[in-house]
Amino acid sequence: MITKQLFKPALLSLAVSSALCSGQVWSQQQDASEAENEDFEVIQVSGIRGSLIRAQAVKMDNSSIVEALSAEDIGKLPDSSIAESLARLPGLSGERVGGRTSGISVRGFKEDFTGTSLNGRELIGIGDNRGVEYDLYPAEIMTGATIYKTPDATLMVQGIGGTVDLQTVRPLAAQESLTLTGVFEQGGNDSDNPEFDNKGNRYALSFVEKFNDDTMGLALAIASTESPRNERKYGVWGYAENDDGQILPTGLDTQAISRELERDTISAIFQWRPTENLDIVVDALDIDYSDSGVIRGFIEPFAADNVEGTGVNNTGRQIGANPVLRTDPAQKDGELQTFGLNLTYYVNDDWTMEVDVADSQSSKRDLRGESYAGLARSGALSAGEFGTRQFTMSADGVFFTGSNGLGAFSDPSQLQLTGPQEWGGGMASLADMFDTNVAKANGEPYSYLNAQDGFLNYADFEEELTTAKVEFSGYVDWNIVNGVTFGARYSDRFKSKDNKGFFATASSYPLSEAIPAAYLYNGLADLTWAGLGQVVAYDGFAPYNDGEYQLNDAGLLEPDRLGDTFTVEEEVITLYAMADFATDISGFRVTGNIGAQYVQTDQSSTGYLGIVSDNLKVCDDNNDGQIDADCLIEDGDDYSHFLPSLNVSIELAENRYLRFAANKTISRARIDQMKASGFVKFDQNIELIATPNSEAAVREYGSPWSKNTGNPTLRPLEANNFDISFENYFEDEGYISVALFYKDLVNWTRDGNQLIDFTNDSTNDGANYFIPGFHDRVLDEAGNYGPLDTPYEAGELLTPPDQGFYSFFEDGLEGEVKGAELTAQVPLRMFADVLDGFGIAASATLIDAELEDGTGIPGQSDETYSVTAYYEMNGFEFRVAATDRSEYLTYQRGGSNKIEAATRDAVTQVDAQISYDFENSGIKYLEGLRISLQGTNLTDEKEETINDDGIVTLRREFGPSYLLNFNYSFY
Repeated sequence: MITKQLFKPALLSLAVSSALCSGQVWSQQQDASEAENEDFEVIQVSGIRGSLIRAQAVKMDNSSIVEALSAEDIGKLPDSSIAESLARLPGLSGERVGGRTSGISVRGFKEDFTGTSLNGRELIGIGDNRGVEYDLYPAEIMTGATIYKTPDATLMVQGIGGTVDLQTVRPLAAQESLTLTGVFEQGGNDSDNPEFDNKGNRYALSFVEKFNDDTMGLALAIASTESPRNERKYGVWGYAENDDGQILPTGLDTQAISRELERDTISAIFQWRPTENLDIVVDALDIDYSDSGVIRGFIEPFAADNVEGTGVNNTGRQIGANPVLRTDPAQKDGELQTFGLNLTYYVNDDWTMEVDVADSQSSKRDLRGESYAGLARSGALSAGEFGTRQFTMSADGVFFTGSNGLGAFSDPSQLQLTGPQEWGGGMASLADMFDTNVAKANGEPYSYLNAQDGFLNYADFEEELTTAKVEFSGYVDWNIVNGVTFGARYSDRFKSKDNKGFFATASSYPLSEAIPAAYLYNGLADLTWAGLGQVVAYDGFAPYNDGEYQLNDAGLLEPDRLGDTFTVEEEVITLYAMADFATDISGFRVTGNIGAQYVQTDQSSTGYLGIVSDNLKVCDDNNDGQIDADCLIEDGDDYSHFLPSLNVSIELAENRYLRFAANKTISRARIDQMKASGFVKFDQNIELIATPNSEAAVREYGSPWSKNTGNPTLRPLEANNFDISFENYFEDEGYISVALFYKDLVNWTRDGNQLIDFTNDSTNDGANYFIPGFHDRVLDEAGNYGPLDTPYEAGELLTPPDQGFYSFFEDGLEGEVKGAELTAQVPLRMFADVLDGFGIAASATLIDAELEDGTGIPGQSDETYSVTAYYEMNGFEFRVAATDRSEYLTYQRGGSNKIEAATRDAVTQVDAQISYDFENSGIKYLEGLRISLQGTNLTDEKEETINDDGIVTLRREFGPSYLLNFNYSFY
């Protein structure tokens, strides 16, 4: 059951707005009482108009090219996370993960290549890599965000794409308040799984209080969320042509997915100003995060006959249907904690010293069980006992129109809790454990190939980041230089991944039994949308929890799993200095800054090279369940970078600016690519084993051998960046801007590939990986095998080729990114008084990116568009927002918990909100109330991946969501 809780803070004080709008270091010296007495008439408008004014002020006053969100943007929208708010900004694109916006690309660079900070401190997530999952952070705890598209030398967290700095409140600069929020959510799609529904809720409480003559302040926000997600997934293993040249899937993967997000967040900030010269801020953030549910449906090979039509216009019959009913319970649990201390000492009227220390820790377990059910254990039925299905096929994929012999999937008494397919090949080293005299339908005894009835798959992640910074800043009068900032920063980062898994075998092996009644849910799962009818729903964790499954550690059976277990450590020291300047040239006011960072890095990684030993176990020659010492790998590197930066702003006329920026930035290589680990793998496909033993044959047809490793010596991705922007601010809430940017990618990580001899590996001290009796094959029957259809007799020994490909990561790839951003924010009252309150905010980002090897940049869409139409007057507000991005490359969690590339099709998302603020209603007891109704994904946009033949290979349908928000400020 799913509930959703969302907290929205009250309207922020004018002092907070002032702090948001100030991009200058010197603004920290401004006393809170002075800030509260400033004339902020320009930004006192509430609602979306107020938020646009605030954001425009940040953009206008900053020396860098930036975008911004104000507290009004975040607080007034009942978004479940900061990600949904950021995705609407110019030059930013959101990426949905499981139906929710989680990733953010800045100028086409995925979050792993974008720096993310909280109040200027580097922020960590709970994912596989460096990128922050923005949906981890509730919008309720934030007061603003600034996105730096061009850096300056004092920006400690940078990336090639840019930097996203999230901001929380400073109590002494905020208005005292007490706010309660409740949000009720309903998904537009009903749950197809009986144990879940489509309803959720969010609740939040926040307050800001000042004490001791306003020298102490405390801000506390508590937010709790329960949110449903119901998804319909259609997928295939791939497509291939049959003998008649018709394109058909090789296997099907169709599932009804239901999940429940639970997130509890506490943000606490204490600020103390014991003297006029000292400001102390202590802050803490704690997030508990859980995303659990079930993935239930069919997965099976596909064979067809009697196919009519050509290409994708097919009708036909699937034969030999022996579906596996997969019930995969999923549980992702994470926790993130961050603590920080900031001391600002005002040495005198001109100079300030700042000391900032912080520690962040996160942990996550991403667990997915697999429990199989079907007509019978693999091998128990003869071919004539399998079922058939009728289907139609179009560019949208396969839809089933009828079936024969498969009605049992709605009747639990006819289903067996067992593995219907021979998927137990990974347990070859445990063959003796599964020896039996019980015969299959063909008279042969059951073996380990028939013994996989499920799989428990999980990965544990740990990360810690400790940072310390000392900075001095001051006013000077050195000709055109009016301010200097210099300092040093130290960071120590540790990240680990432990990739684990267990093969599961039911206690009934080699026989099978019906699904126990105690496991069953009251109701069936609905797969009629795929033509697959109603199917049995049961608790997939139950056979693991009660000991029904016997478990065998896959870490010592699958080399790629051990080869994805690792630690990565980094120590970074940054020295930096920046000078601010201002002067007049030919009557134009010119301001900006020039500076540089010197960055020294020491990085290392520890991992394992997963290799199958002679006993058919992975790195376990001694059969003691311990990893052999000679499989351990340690490596690393140290290096330095010099990163100059220049930002120039020319005021061409009143409120018209021409900005120029030039800088060098780095984004550190992906964590999963920096791992020391790797593996040697062998594909048991007999057609590959029969490949001729020659380099030419392997290059043309492939090899059963493969080797894959990370590279702990990878250098950061590096770019030289040039930006120019024209900005015309013609109204308090109106401006247009045109920005051009160019990124010269001088170092990007490339995929290396090398042909090696797997009987004498020159990259591993001449190691010989060949094991007789395991890597060769005695033929059971005569026939033509291999890519050349070579004839063989029964009993002949097939020996694989010696050579295969070694894949790794290396530095040296180059490329370029050229782009343009056009932004317009227009209040329509400019054209007619009757349109007062109406407005449009729109942006377009056009990018032409090219890497020299033809590969794409993760997160890069060629075109991204965003438009928001709004109306606000007398407390009533209405807005519709649409974002559109073209196809882009990304990566996702794949088989055995490893990262794999994926291509997402173009997506358009439409959201809308209507609200009323009772502040000026004249009803005393309702003056603190604001009510809003919001809908997201109103057009029911699907997430699709389409192959080169124009056929859908993966489709995910999430449906819209509707949220009713109540926000009450007591004062």
